Amino acid sequence: MNAVVLAFGEGVVVAKRNLRMILRVPEMLLNAAIAPAMMTLLFGFIVGGAIDVQGVPYREYLLGGIFVQAVLFGAVNTGTAIAADLRNGIVDRLMSMPISRSAVLVGRTTSDLVNSGVVITVTALLGLVVGWRSRTSLPEAALGFLILLAFAYALSWLMAVVGLASRAPEAVSSTGFTIAIPLGFLSNAYVPIDSMPGVLQPVAEWNPVSAIVQAVRVQFGNVDPATAPDVWPLQHPVAASGLWIGALLALSIPLAIAQFRRSAGR
Repeated sequence: MNAVVLAFGEGVVVAKRNLRMILRVPEMLLNAAIAPAMMTLLFGFIVGGAIDVQGVPYREYLLGGIFVQAVLFGAVNTGTAIAADLRNGIVDRLMSMPISRSAVLVGRTTSDLVNSGVVITVTALLGLVVGWRSRTSLPEAALGFLILLAFAYALSWLMAVVGLASRAPEAVSSTGFTIAIPLGFLSNAYVPIDSMPGVLQPVAEWNPVSAIVQAVRVQFGNVDPATAPDVWPLQHPVAASGLWIGALLALSIPLAIAQFRRSAGR
């Protein structure tokens, strides 16, 4: 137990170092916020007029997907940053100090969780400008944001595995977006699943992104739950989201720590 507390404390120190880098180079955070802003404007004002969603304005429907897509894109930065630190020798410098092996990963994922919170906040403010509203109580809306942050944290650990395996920031970025873009578009993020070709509908229904998006929309009151497809993850999206997030963390954290030990040579 003491070792876990010590590793967490050391991870917080590493996280502060990562966040100070953002203060010096704010373009890192700005770039992460640009993508959801562009997607909101593109779908909300250009494409959205051609999309009909039952029982809710499309821009309100859209923002749930934009929130999750922003989290997907933001998680790629975790893997890219870890690969860059490995290549630049920063990890070697950190590991020459008397800190636990997991502190570097805890620090990176924790600082990126803060980044995700900022990006989600910016996306929410932009959503308010274009017409999005949360129509539920404060605790329900807070749970929606908590689901987003938990999903962001789980994805950061998954992308840490990718970054440690690739060790090249360019390769991590390419691999990350190759994963994130299909996951976003083969889901209910932008269009209702019943509008997709029949062969793709089961894929979208069981896509973890669909469960997260549906949970966020339900918590914000941006969708009628009765219109969801009759599959368990979309009928019980909050529970399904918890299971997906727990499974991602249970799989990714041990893999990331084991891969880090090999990559750091310790």
